[in-house]
Amino acid sequence: MSPAEADADTMNFAGQHKQVEAAEALASEASSGETVDVETARPKSRMGGRYAWLGTIASVAIFGGSLFVLWKLVQSVTWAEMHAAFTAASAEQLGLAFAFVGLSYLFLTCYDALALRQLRLKVPYRTTALASFTSYAVSFTLGFPLLTAGTIRYWIYSSKGLSAAKIAALTVIAGFTFWLGMGVVLGLSLIVEAGQLAALTFTSIALNQGIGFGALLAVVAYLLWVSLKRRSVRVRSWRLELPGASVSLSQMVVGIGDVCAAAATLWVLLPAGTSIGFTTFLAIYVLAAMLGIASNAPGGIGVFEATVLLALSSLPRDQVLGSLLLFRVCYYLVPFVIALAMLTVYEIAKRARDAKASRDIQA
Repeated sequence: MSPAEADADTMNFAGQHKQVEAAEALASEASSGETVDVETARPKSRMGGRYAWLGTIASVAIFGGSLFVLWKLVQSVTWAEMHAAFTAASAEQLGLAFAFVGLSYLFLTCYDALALRQLRLKVPYRTTALASFTSYAVSFTLGFPLLTAGTIRYWIYSSKGLSAAKIAALTVIAGFTFWLGMGVVLGLSLIVEAGQLAALTFTSIALNQGIGFGALLAVVAYLLWVSLKRRSVRVRSWRLELPGASVSLSQMVVGIGDVCAAAATLWVLLPAGTSIGFTTFLAIYVLAAMLGIASNAPGGIGVFEATVLLALSSLPRDQVLGSLLLFRVCYYLVPFVIALAMLTVYEIAKRARDAKASRDIQA
């Protein structure tokens, strides 16, 4: 799962050819006391342009390598074995899985709610929940989060008076929420279950603990950094004020809840009798999710599955693959269908309200 795909960057709605107009409009917003302002666009540095392609090459390499590994892993699995594993889940497993899916998406709505609080914007929670749930559900499945999630957020939030810059700032802050939670979960699980993870992933206990402590130190350092004084970060042409310590702690708790609920969805779908504890599985899940994010593939597809299959190589491969496919259905496909239905109802209701308002004006 890769919620950060929908939050890792912001959208330039105004377009590069209209930067002057956007700067003037947003500067006006800043003068009214809002937390986002704009500085004059600066040319990209030569070094940044020269090495920008390295990230793309790394993403393609991770995706391509993972697909090759996945293909090698599933070669020995027959369609009959995979179908049997896919349909082997009990009603109790499915019920728990969907309960954790609902809990995870509930935490995702808190991402937007905390971001709105930081931006000092008042939006009804029903609107926040609709925009957050539908944008994540669609972008997780289709990919291209800047286009899919960004468009949905703008469509819904702009009707409540939010500008493009505010929506972009909201997206960035939500991304911080995800990474704070991810860092804490990864750090704790690597430290607590260093021995078992070393046996599963053929690494050393010292390496796992070192990475775990490093992740926790990074989170603590960030919390100390934002607690000392007001901090801001520049994203393209925007300067965004970062949340302080109290909001950041809330973000961390929400991020932890989201990551744990998403991991629990797959954990309860694993083959019956699995001896891997939840804290151990958390580290595997977080690693798989982070590699999926790095690949830029929609939902980390292929990369996520290959990582989990490798880490759980001691379990029957066909059964783990069936659990992964069922996880895709529960966490991605079903919310995607629900999101499309909600967006359809929202648009119909919006058009009906607009038509009524037009008739009232004419009368």
